[in-house]
Amino acid sequence: MYRNRIHPTAQIAEDARIAQGVTIGAYTVIGPEVVIGEGTEIGSHALIEGATTIGRENRIFSHAVVGSIPQDLKYRGEKVRLEIGDRNIIREFTLINPGTEGGGGITRIGNDNLLMAYVHIAHDVQVGDHCILANAATLAGHVELGDHVVVGGMTPIHQFVHIGDYAMIAGASALSQDIPPYCLAEGNRAVLRGLNLTGLRRKLDRHTIDALKSAYRQLFEQGEPLRETAEKIEKETDDEAVAKLCRFILDSSRGIPFKRKNHAQ
Repeated sequence: MYRNRIHPTAQIAEDARIAQGVTIGAYTVIGPEVVIGEGTEIGSHALIEGATTIGRENRIFSHAVVGSIPQDLKYRGEKVRLEIGDRNIIREFTLINPGTEGGGGITRIGNDNLLMAYVHIAHDVQVGDHCILANAATLAGHVELGDHVVVGGMTPIHQFVHIGDYAMIAGASALSQDIPPYCLAEGNRAVLRGLNLTGLRRKLDRHTIDALKSAYRQLFEQGEPLRETAEKIEKETDDEAVAKLCRFILDSSRGIPFKRKNHAQ
């Protein structure tokens, strides 16, 4: 059984629940409602507080602030939570807030994500698995990321934006609308630039990628009404990835940012 390695200057509340094999660095502060899973490593000068649950084998670097109250003026001390899965890497000066009562009360981060330095995860954000958020990426409240999403450095994402699986947002973009799965977006304001082919080739087979290319051309390059085209393709396709792309478009509440060939809406 692993033994804990806790620096003598760390301040850990009596009610905090620390599993076996946890490392806690110098001058780190752990609050009374915090739960930390086996094998997690926390660097020096970090702050973990609130009703925060952290899974197994995470690495949290120095000066990260995890679980501090939401930066939302409507917050009035309600019981809210932050849940972090397993094997995440949370780099220096990252800030992660819990949920708010109006947004469901929980911020969730899945498994195997990399949050680089100075990343901000605001209240009620939902992050899937295997995502990469580069330095100083900023997710406003209620943002949802699917799995395998990449967000470039210095990119702010507007509240309530949804980003689908395998999407990539280029660095120094500013995103205010939804990005469908498998797509690449760039610019201020960000618009679709094509499919995230580099990411897709690492994970999907050639047949699926070809089907997505065809669907992308029909949806975004032929000037036809987007929702009507998505409905038509969804009914006709037998490809699961293409159907997911179309369903995301149909479910989008903030709209999809792409350059139309004509005035069709």
